[in-house]
Amino acid sequence: MAERIEVATVGYQGATVHSFLQALREAGIELLVDVRAVASSRRPGFAKSALAANLHGAGIDYLHLRDLGTPAPGRAAARAGRHAEMRRIFRDHLRTEAAQSALDALADIVRSRRACLLCFEADPTHCHRSLVADALATLVHLSIIHLAPSLQDSHLRPDGIDDAD
Repeated sequence: MAERIEVATVGYQGATVHSFLQALREAGIELLVDVRAVASSRRPGFAKSALAANLHGAGIDYLHLRDLGTPAPGRAAARAGRHAEMRRIFRDHLRTEAAQSALDALADIVRSRRACLLCFEADPTHCHRSLVADALATLVHLSIIHLAPSLQDSHLRPDGIDDAD
C-alpha cells in the first residue's frame, strides 16, 4: 500500500499571527492553501494580502482556492451554529465542476508539497475544511492532522502588549 501523505488543516479563530505562524512552522508546512470563499478577515494579519505577506516572511507559500470555499448560505448557517446545514450546503457545492476542478488541483499539489488547509473556525468539526480534507482523501491516500495554534502568545501580556521587546 502507498505511503500516506500528511495534510494539515488549521483555523485562525482566536490565534495571533505569531502563534499561527509558529504552529505552521512547527508542523513543517511549505504551502498554506486558503479554502475560504472570501479571503478577507476583520482579524489583523489574516486577510489575503496581509496573510500572504506574513507567510512569505515565514518561508511559507500561499495559495487561495476560492472554489473550495463555502457558499454564502453555508457561511450564514455556520455563523448561526447550524453546522449540519452548513455541511449539507458545502457537500452540494463540492459536487460542482469548479469545486471538483479545484479539488483535483489540490490533490496534485499535496503529492509534492507539505500543505495545510486554512479557514477561520478553530474547531475543525465545525468547519468545511474538514470536508475538503475528507474529499481530498478520496483522491489521495492521506493522513489528516488538525493544527491548533495557541490562543495567545506566551510573551504577550493579557492586554496584548508584547513583552519580548
